[in-house]
Amino acid sequence: MTSAAVIRRQRKRQLKDRLANFTIGLGGVSVIVAIALIFFYLLFEVWPLFKGADVHAEKAVKTSAPALYLNADEYNDSGLRVLADGQVEIIDARTGAVRSTTSLALPEGVSVAAVNEGPVLSGLVGIGLSNGQLLIAKPNYEVSYGADNERSVSTSLAFPYGDKPVTVDASGKPLTVFYLRGDEESFKVLAWADGKLVRQTFEVVSTGEEGLSLSFGGDEEGEKSYEVTLTEELPYAGTAPTRLVLGQEGHWGYALHDGNRLSVFSLRDEPVLTEEIALTDGKTRVTALTALQGNISLLVGDDTGTVAQWFLVRDASSEMDRFNLRKIRQVDLGDAPITAIAAEQRRKGFLAGDAKGVVSYYYTTSERLITQQQVATTPIRALSMSARSTGVLVQSEDAYGFWHLEIEHPDISMSSSWSKVWYESYEAPTYTWQSSSGTTDFESKLSLMPLTFGTLKAAFYAMLLAAPLAICGAMYTAVFMSPALRRKVKPAIELMQALPTVILGFLAGLWLAPTIEGNLPGIFSLLILTPLAVLVVGALWSRLPLEKRAFADGWAPLILIVPILVVGWLSFTFSQPIENAVFGGDVRLWLETETGLKFDQRNSLIVGLAMGFAVIAPIFSIAEDALFAVPRHLTNGSLALGATQWQTLTRVVLPTASPGIFSAVMIGFGRAVGETMIVLMATGNTAVMEWNIFEGMRTLSANVAVEMGEAEVGSTHFRILFLSALVLFVLTFVLNTVAEVVRTRLRKKYGSL
Repeated sequence: MTSAAVIRRQRKRQLKDRLANFTIGLGGVSVIVAIALIFFYLLFEVWPLFKGADVHAEKAVKTSAPALYLNADEYNDSGLRVLADGQVEIIDARTGAVRSTTSLALPEGVSVAAVNEGPVLSGLVGIGLSNGQLLIAKPNYEVSYGADNERSVSTSLAFPYGDKPVTVDASGKPLTVFYLRGDEESFKVLAWADGKLVRQTFEVVSTGEEGLSLSFGGDEEGEKSYEVTLTEELPYAGTAPTRLVLGQEGHWGYALHDGNRLSVFSLRDEPVLTEEIALTDGKTRVTALTALQGNISLLVGDDTGTVAQWFLVRDASSEMDRFNLRKIRQVDLGDAPITAIAAEQRRKGFLAGDAKGVVSYYYTTSERLITQQQVATTPIRALSMSARSTGVLVQSEDAYGFWHLEIEHPDISMSSSWSKVWYESYEAPTYTWQSSSGTTDFESKLSLMPLTFGTLKAAFYAMLLAAPLAICGAMYTAVFMSPALRRKVKPAIELMQALPTVILGFLAGLWLAPTIEGNLPGIFSLLILTPLAVLVVGALWSRLPLEKRAFADGWAPLILIVPILVVGWLSFTFSQPIENAVFGGDVRLWLETETGLKFDQRNSLIVGLAMGFAVIAPIFSIAEDALFAVPRHLTNGSLALGATQWQTLTRVVLPTASPGIFSAVMIGFGRAVGETMIVLMATGNTAVMEWNIFEGMRTLSANVAVEMGEAEVGSTHFRILFLSALVLFVLTFVLNTVAEVVRTRLRKKYGSL
């Protein structure tokens, strides 16, 4: 070959080398860029969860007559104000400009004594009159669109129970202290009437035209009249209360009296006084009290600028079904007395105004003080938040104002995501994931702790099975097994990686779970007897003369196949007799009654077996390669110096191969952490925090797979799922980084051997 041809070949080879280096380098950089883009995309979707509020004033106008009640439609286009003289003003919500004025149909010589709102979800407003009567109203907003798709809102004050007031206090005294709630056909009123605390039930007693009715939305199609059908006096002997609330479907009654005392009544059947407590210390007086959305919690404001949340908690120490009112949390909003509190309509937040004209927005579940604004120079008298929580209407003693509010995810904080939260009606603070419910007053429970715990729990039980089997199998295959058998066993085990995880999850959920449930004693017998059988067979084998077992040198594992199959057959055959003899015929019931362990069909044991089976293959393959790659001069030198094969394995081969073995374990652990289909189909997807092997779990990956399709794009639920994905991403990244650091140090330590 001429020198020119040699030069051309060298140039071609150099070009190929450069191209290969560039391609490999570009691939590596592309992987890093892709991972970085994934991280920043997840962060982009998650970041709005922790943004603050955007609040700014739209308009403030002076008013000579402060409103007792105000409200706006969900678009903040139109609103209404009810004045003390019985006038109803239809206003532009943003500017406060009066569009029209109407008067309430009050009897001659009767005026408005008080205006109290009912449950925020119902929208009902009770107007107490000076003659002891009650008029029930409800804001009505009819939205229509014109030819150019221009929205217009027709605003009125509807009367869902008719425009004729009903008599609550027959003595004719002004009705000022009352609370109401109602449905389509009736309503209940808790009131201080004629010196007594009474609960009255009003029902329809006559109907106008046949087939016509008055709808709850306020559209009058016929006429109905309501009369009291039941009056119950509550066992109350205190002074005149200053505030009343009907809570939780009207089953509980609360009466505030003597500045800071609260009487609690059970109203499920006959009214019963269950307890009387002090909401504050003796020097602090309660200045505002209302119910949070859903009427489960009470919001209590006092003259020190503090608002506290109280709700009923079941008494776990009592044998009877007893509830106690407990203060769950509180927030200090300043040093001025709280003068008004308004609950948010669709979420668990509230507005609070004080005597210095400061309005605060606080979210109870996340314990976040979202914003505080100086909106007036005089005390706040009335507050309202629009249905979409984008506008705040403020009435002070001398001015009306509208504030634009933009806060999409107030219910999420680092505390609510990672710490225990005391949710409404719960007995104690808990870690809970419950993202949806069938009720409108649902309190979202979006703690990531049970999901993270479930992820680590599933990985732990999978590794508990996979790591010892895979590493011990790799040790035997690489060091003791005959080359001919190794060439068959290693590819067969590596072929396990080709099994789709969805198939493994399907088999685990539909076949393995019921099989183990029906043969639980047999499963544990199998786990105990299999190692014993191997030891017995090994002991018997070792007692045979060398010449009789020399033929099986390196093939000894094949001898164990039959004993293991026999042990498995015996374990399942005697499973039911063992269950009948030892566990009274039902091992699940025995576990719950004798040990307190609950048993779910799809549990951690199923996940450990199924996911452990999936993780064995990669751990075995990498660990076996690392062990087999140990230089032969090290093992030959050890054997030449008189060490046995076992001593050579433990003192020479394992330390040298430890970086590869550690990498194998961490790769298997990373796969177990990120596994989706097996845990999705075999765990039951219950977000519990229990190490009990007989209970399931819900993992981060399975949660994203289950709920992402149902989440509204851009909603809190949607973004918290992305936060779950980000947590999983960071968790696996940290695990891989730690693994690489440890592997590098091990390689430096044993690389000189």
